[in-house]
Amino acid sequence: MTILSTRLTRVLNVRYPIVSAPMAFAAGGALAAAVSRAGGLGLIGGGYGDLRWLNEQFDAADDERIGVGFITWSLQRSASLLTDVLKRHPAAVMLSFGDPRPFVEAIRKAGALLICQCQNMDHLREALDVHADVIVAQGAEAGGHGGSRGTFTLVPEAADFIAAHSPETLLIAAGGIADGRGLAAALMLGADGVLVGTRLWASKEALVKEPHRAAILASDGDGTLRTRIPDIVRQLPWPDGFTARIRRNTFTARWHGREVELERDIAVEGPRYRLAFEEGDPENTAVWFGEAAGLIHAIEPAATIIERMVNEAAVRLQRHALSHPKH
Repeated sequence: MTILSTRLTRVLNVRYPIVSAPMAFAAGGALAAAVSRAGGLGLIGGGYGDLRWLNEQFDAADDERIGVGFITWSLQRSASLLTDVLKRHPAAVMLSFGDPRPFVEAIRKAGALLICQCQNMDHLREALDVHADVIVAQGAEAGGHGGSRGTFTLVPEAADFIAAHSPETLLIAAGGIADGRGLAAALMLGADGVLVGTRLWASKEALVKEPHRAAILASDGDGTLRTRIPDIVRQLPWPDGFTARIRRNTFTARWHGREVELERDIAVEGPRYRLAFEEGDPENTAVWFGEAAGLIHAIEPAATIIERMVNEAAVRLQRHALSHPKH
C-alpha cells in the first residue's frame, strides 16, 4: 500500500491527504463514505440547507467517519441547521463563502475540526483570526462557486503567510486538482493536502445525472466559464465577488452577458430552468464542473480515483527526491 503522509493525514487521522469537496447536490453520503473508506476524508455537501436531505445523506454514509460543508451566508439564514447537523458528529465542518465567526463556537464544542475555504488573502486572514484548523486555498479553476485568484499563485502565497503567522494551521489546495500530478504539485507548493471536487463529481458515487456525466466526458478545460447566471435564474443572493464556474452550453450561450434581461424574464426563465434541472438536461441548465474536465476520461469509483491519484503523486514525488538529493 502506498503511504503518503503529511501533517494533514496525521491531524485528520487518514491515510491520504485528500478531502472531497462538499459539492452541493452532488456530494452525498455515498460519495463521502467512499472517499473516507478509500483513505481520505469525505464531506457531504450541505448546500443551501435542507435538513431532511442532510439526514438522509448521513444515514447513507452508514456510520463512516465523514464531515460536512456549508455555504456560510446561506447557513446564517438557518440558525438551527448547524445545531441539528452537529448531532450527527461530523469529523469536520467546512465553511465557505461568508463570515465563519457565528459558527465557530458550536463547531468546536461539538469536537469537529473547523475548515475554512478561502478565495483570497483577506478571506485567509479572517479564517486565521477565528483559528481555523484547516484553510482551503481555492483557485478559480474550481467548478462551482469561487473567486478570481489562480490556484498556482494563491496556494504558495497562503503557505508563506500561514508559515509566518500561524504555522500550526494546515493548508489544503483546491481548484483544478484531478490527478497525481495535481496532488504532487500542491504538496510542492506548500499545501498539506488537496480538496478534490470535479474529479469526484465524475465518480460513480456522486449524485450526478447521467446526461451531466456524459457532458463532462465530452468536455475539456476550455469548456467552462465563470458566470452569475445560475444564481440569477435560481434567485439566490450570492455575495459580490463570487461567480460560478459551469459548463458552456445552450443556457450559457443564451444568457451569459445578458444578465439584466434574465432578471427581467425570471418569471418565465426560473420555472424553465428548474424543469430542465429536474430532467437532467445538460444544455438548458447549469452543469457544475471545473477546468479539470479535460483531465477526466471515465466515470469511476471514488476509491479507484483516489488510489491512482496517490500512486501517481508518490511516484512523481519520489522522482523529484531522487533527482534532488539532500547533501
